[in-house]
Amino acid sequence: MDVLFAVVQAATLALILALLYRPLGDYLARVYSTDRDWKVERGLYRLIGVDPRTEQSWPAYLRGVLAFSAVGVLLVYVLQRAQTVLPYSLGLPPVPEGLSFNTAVSFVTNTNWQSYSPELTMGYTVQLAGLAVQNFVSAAVGIAVTIALVRGFARRGSGTIGNFWVDLFRGSFRLLLPLSVIGAIVLVVGGVIQNFNGFTEVTTLAGGTQHLPGGPVASQEVVKLLGTNGGGFFNVNSAHPFENPTAWTSLFQNVLMLAIPFALPRTFGTMVGSNRQGTAILAVMATLFVVSLTALTALEASGSGTAPELAGGAMEGKEQRFGIFASTLFGSTSTLTSTGAVNSMHDSYTALGGMLPMLNMMLGEVAPGGVGSGLYGMLVLAVIAVFIAGLLVGRTPEYLGKRIGPREIKLASLYILVTPVLVLAGTALSFAIPGVREDVESTSIWNPGVHGMSEVLYAFTSASNNNGSAFAGLTANTPWFNTALGVAMLLGRFIPIVLVLALAGSLAAQDKVPATAGTLPTHRPQFVGLLVGVTVLVTALTYFPVLTLGPLAEGLS
Repeated sequence: MDVLFAVVQAATLALILALLYRPLGDYLARVYSTDRDWKVERGLYRLIGVDPRTEQSWPAYLRGVLAFSAVGVLLVYVLQRAQTVLPYSLGLPPVPEGLSFNTAVSFVTNTNWQSYSPELTMGYTVQLAGLAVQNFVSAAVGIAVTIALVRGFARRGSGTIGNFWVDLFRGSFRLLLPLSVIGAIVLVVGGVIQNFNGFTEVTTLAGGTQHLPGGPVASQEVVKLLGTNGGGFFNVNSAHPFENPTAWTSLFQNVLMLAIPFALPRTFGTMVGSNRQGTAILAVMATLFVVSLTALTALEASGSGTAPELAGGAMEGKEQRFGIFASTLFGSTSTLTSTGAVNSMHDSYTALGGMLPMLNMMLGEVAPGGVGSGLYGMLVLAVIAVFIAGLLVGRTPEYLGKRIGPREIKLASLYILVTPVLVLAGTALSFAIPGVREDVESTSIWNPGVHGMSEVLYAFTSASNNNGSAFAGLTANTPWFNTALGVAMLLGRFIPIVLVLALAGSLAAQDKVPATAGTLPTHRPQFVGLLVGVTVLVTALTYFPVLTLGPLAEGLS
């Protein structure tokens, strides 16, 4: 591995994100704080009968989230089933019922798990009107929920946390859409295709023929990354040269994935009136990111065996165009941001290296996490951290002037428990139910033994955390996995949202208490260290026993 090239890439990415942090974070704060509406927004409010000046309690806000998402699942499902009568269907048949359900749930929950080959399954209308639209609005829903939680910390004695429909439209039209237009132009300049050409027959160097798909790729690629969605237009995702042609486009795609999640702490600090609080959250996220990236790169660069030693590292499953560091950077970014996009195959990583993307998701994807979901996950962990600190010093815990009482800690604790229950239960049931186990072992797992266990564990970890990446050796387009992973995606997305909005409502209803000599400062390095420790101990160690059955057992054998 070229160390200098890796350092230059890392430094360039860090510099770009540093330059974006303040202006993008402050812009987001203005977007969700202003009382001025755009003309197109006012038209949409009239169309759906919403008064943008009327705020909602947390149950009303939640009803909006759930109703909008339920309609989204139905529409994406119907589009897939009606594909043959839609324009630009490319002659493709309707998507089967089970796969249609799984895909609809996947894109509405911002997971974008794909149990199919997209270019051979979806026509352009389904890709654009169904999947690409959900890439925008599912990301906007995630940001709206985290803004509602931030308002809970910022407000005093309030029974409301904002208006879901206002937050949804502003996130879509003022943030994601303009940035996507700019990003798509950059990608087209970089060589990403954007057309409606269908399939083109070409003659290969060996004299055979091959049908190459075209499509509106750049426009979908940019929002897949910017909204931390992850669903690729092609089966191999960002390893495909039509989606990710060069080393610099790969680096740019990392910027797209990280820009909003790393800017949201600045938004948080601005809206609560203390940018130091946002900087502390950013420091926690950045620390976890750097540690994870360093560990994964070291494991892949030092892969043991004759072939890795001759190649200068574990190059299996990695693009020669990118090399080890650009692959581990992309893999770390996508699994730490809930994006799930890949430019190399995680299934081909070394055993311990493949465990790192899994651990990134098991952390709760909070470093920096998905758009919105990363920040609200980290703030929930911050609530737990101040509660633990309060127990240690014998004081009632407080965070940003809000007391963390029994109700708040119960909601935070339930939030932490949701995804481990889904991951461990889904993995266990896949092997515990006799009929299901036979199908999993004979149809889905192509790499039997310990690695097959890791593939199933990775699948449920990805689905429950709404990531969408996969160990590619697993065939998931089966009745069991389409159903089980679909349920995991739904529960993994919406149960935490219910708990976060309930927490937001509880916090907003409180008055702020003045800081005293015994108040824990939550903007200093000691709190950053405490929050890093809580994140690792409370989340990742929950999975240690099951990791010993999969990647740890394989890596240490």
